[in-house]
Amino acid sequence: MSTTTGSLPTPSRHRSSGRRTDSRRALSATLTGYLPMILALIVIAFPLLWMLSSSFKASSEIVTANPSFLPHRPTLRNYADVAGALPIGRLFANSAVVTIVGGGVKLLLAITTAYAVVFIDTIWSKFVFAFVLAALMFPGEAAIIPNYITIATMGGRNTLWGIILPGLGSAFGTFLMRQQFLTLPRSLLEAAEIDGAGHWRKLWRIVVPVSIPTIATVGLITIVTEWNSYLWPLIITDTPSHMTLPVGLNLLKSAESSTGVYGTLMAGATLIIVPILIIFAALQKYIVAGLTQGAVKE
Repeated sequence: MSTTTGSLPTPSRHRSSGRRTDSRRALSATLTGYLPMILALIVIAFPLLWMLSSSFKASSEIVTANPSFLPHRPTLRNYADVAGALPIGRLFANSAVVTIVGGGVKLLLAITTAYAVVFIDTIWSKFVFAFVLAALMFPGEAAIIPNYITIATMGGRNTLWGIILPGLGSAFGTFLMRQQFLTLPRSLLEAAEIDGAGHWRKLWRIVVPVSIPTIATVGLITIVTEWNSYLWPLIITDTPSHMTLPVGLNLLKSAESSTGVYGTLMAGATLIIVPILIIFAALQKYIVAGLTQGAVKE
């Protein structure tokens, strides 16, 4: 009886084949995963880091033929110039009020509207959702003139409520919350209804607690939108005491014409961005979960 062993793979062939497979997987992961992430991080983070570094530089270090990333002689002069040129405390307070009140009402309306569309069966549910979809495709800039005429007629120029009122509806937030609510088992709410729970109790005792990631995501997007809002506050206000931080920074730019203002502008932009970065860091664990929640159904 004879045996043929020439066609059987040897252990060394297994090892070499395994190493080639691991090398191809590592190269594929690098080219399709890590490299794009690193490039995206550089593109996104570098301007922010440059802005932060430039806010501590003197003008001679910014406007130069040989710029450096780190300041040679760090200074807080730019921040002092911002505080001296603008009522920074008042601007910050205005932005905080607009963001907290406007963002809070937006989030509340998004939650309640989405709940009504999903869980309250009426002939108007589909109509309301169709209106929400239409609002997503409607550019906000097209409503600036009607909004300005309406708010000005109501006496809302140079007021915080005039800044807040036109943007209280959130079509994107309502859409995202609706998609999340559709994934919830109706049997859970039916059981609560049998126990005597009304819509208000079902919303805040059942629907909201299990939708925290999505709510946090909508809240973060709303906060960023309200805090960074520029065009409408610029149009509806013309006095520094009623402006928000982004508009106030533009006022600082308009007041200066020399290149020496670059460091001051970087300091002002840093003051605008840092609060958002802090909020993002606090809520970042909910962002991916909130955006992907409900994307896959069992």
